[in-house]
Amino acid sequence: MSKLLEDLLATGNPGVHLNGKAATLTTRLEDKGGELSVEMNDTKGAVNGVVVRKYLEDNGYDPEEWQVATMRRSDWTMANGEQGESVRYSFERVGQGDQLLDNFDWEKAVANHAPAHVGVGSGEHGFVLAIGDLQVGKMDGDGIEGTIQRAFDYIRQAAGTLEWYRNTGFQIGSAHIAWLGDHIEGFESQGGKNVWRTPLGLTDQLRIVRRIMLYAATTFAPLVDRLTMAAVPGNHGRITAANGTATRADDNFDTDCLIAVGDALAMNPEAYGHVELFVPGVDQVSVTVDVAGTVIGHVHGHQYAPGKHWAWWQGQQFGGALAGVDVLLAGHLHHFVLDTWGKLLFVQVPSLESESAWWRQRSGVPGNPGVVVALTSDGNFGPIEVIR
Repeated sequence: MSKLLEDLLATGNPGVHLNGKAATLTTRLEDKGGELSVEMNDTKGAVNGVVVRKYLEDNGYDPEEWQVATMRRSDWTMANGEQGESVRYSFERVGQGDQLLDNFDWEKAVANHAPAHVGVGSGEHGFVLAIGDLQVGKMDGDGIEGTIQRAFDYIRQAAGTLEWYRNTGFQIGSAHIAWLGDHIEGFESQGGKNVWRTPLGLTDQLRIVRRIMLYAATTFAPLVDRLTMAAVPGNHGRITAANGTATRADDNFDTDCLIAVGDALAMNPEAYGHVELFVPGVDQVSVTVDVAGTVIGHVHGHQYAPGKHWAWWQGQQFGGALAGVDVLLAGHLHHFVLDTWGKLLFVQVPSLESESAWWRQRSGVPGNPGVVVALTSDGNFGPIEVIR
């Protein structure tokens, strides 16, 4: 079992002190094996590359062994009224930039984020990361280990893509992360026939998903002035009563995981007051979010037959649930689909799990995991990329 999986499954107190608050004129260093980051809060103009390299050297790190991966800088007003700035350098070990994340420091996950987002990302564009069908707990393909490594890796790659777009001239003021259902494998799908292929318990699966969502929030929150996250219920996450009948449509582990993460982030409003979370209302299966002037609808996708998304969407528009939506994001069918009807856009994301053995055996189609990223502004959605 990898160190990452051990960390995600840990039942003891992960040490997330949510009321932590960054003070003025502080410096933080985080070492995650293949990644190193230094954040300095000081008076404006006091922090530069020379200062940071000296700080690395003073703490036992050879600056020649580390290369800058990203740098972000933001201005803020200190308690004494002087102008200060927060500068964060992220480093990769030279020659090891492609290594997967093998550790997540839960102690620092929430408490040590300064309110450094202020002024970092202002502009008319929004950045979207759409994730579906993790099905954490499932043994198919490369199993649990493969899925969680992809989750952390793709989230980091997506954050790097946001910065790349910003560096090429796009003014990105907001980011949105869409969690499109089937985050856990669960034990309800297919009448429970998948139980013996699910080596993790239910609470294990939920704990992993919550911590992946938390990692996404703490990764993107410092990058923008507004971060939104939305989750919708999938068929694998549904909850049933003791007699086997379904409860409300919104009574679902997929959405409850995000609600729990929201409760945690709300305990540090100085760092996460700009984060908003969305889930469907009572007995609803879809949710809409305005991201930089583009109305995005979210649904898992098990509500309609394959290829029948337009007919279902049309009915939802007439009924008001998805009225005014420009883009509909969905998961469930595990492969990437991009479809248009006039100005309306339908995007089906690939799964994050590597494959469904049942589907491969039935159809011969192997898995091809990935996530979708895109820019959006004023009703437009694009460019669109698939990270694999």
